[in-house]
Amino acid sequence: MAQDMLSTVVKPIHREGYKFIGIFAAVSVLLFLLWQPLGWIGFALTVWCYYFFRDPERQTPIREGLLVSPADGVISLIEPAVPPAELEMGDAPLMRVSVFMNVFNCHVNRAPIGGRIAKIAYRPGKFLNASLDKASADNERNSMVIELADGRKIAVVQIAGLVARRILCEVSEDQVLGTGERFGMIRFGSRVDVYLPEGVAPMVALGQTMISAETVIADLESTEPRRYAEAR
Repeated sequence: MAQDMLSTVVKPIHREGYKFIGIFAAVSVLLFLLWQPLGWIGFALTVWCYYFFRDPERQTPIREGLLVSPADGVISLIEPAVPPAELEMGDAPLMRVSVFMNVFNCHVNRAPIGGRIAKIAYRPGKFLNASLDKASADNERNSMVIELADGRKIAVVQIAGLVARRILCEVSEDQVLGTGERFGMIRFGSRVDVYLPEGVAPMVALGQTMISAETVIADLESTEPRRYAEAR
């Protein structure tokens, strides 16, 4: 029982986070020496930093054709949009599902579906609020194309947010990923867009809370129409 409770609170940390946690902790010690109330504020921020860089295990659905969420967060946009030009996927709009991550969400990103990474393209840009539609076009982003065995392609785009200053992509072109495998992260507030293949309807709704590698976004084998939801 105690071990289960401990595992609920204590999570593995992404290696990117160790240096930041160390910096926060060192500053906290200095603040305690200056004035104890400031030290406690520093301690709280250190705990938040640890929490931000957590990298928990997830239970990923493994049935063929399922697309899972690439990020923790909330569905902020569902609409047709043209994939980033640098991915060379054409000018036809595809259904885009956007997952917005705030500073309290886990920011490790995972592959929505298994396949070969056909292309990766980075583009510098602005740091607008990632929940805005225009952030897809204007903000710093890292885009990736996952090619499936049947030739269909899924675009996944990491978009920097208002306070984000670095997009981390830990995979390379021609690498094969499995559904739910980690491929990178974005520091301190951001968004991930998924562009679905033509004719595939999203199985999520605006405002829905997502769990990366677990929540199903779409089913490539389904003919079910787009889902809608209402707050209750």
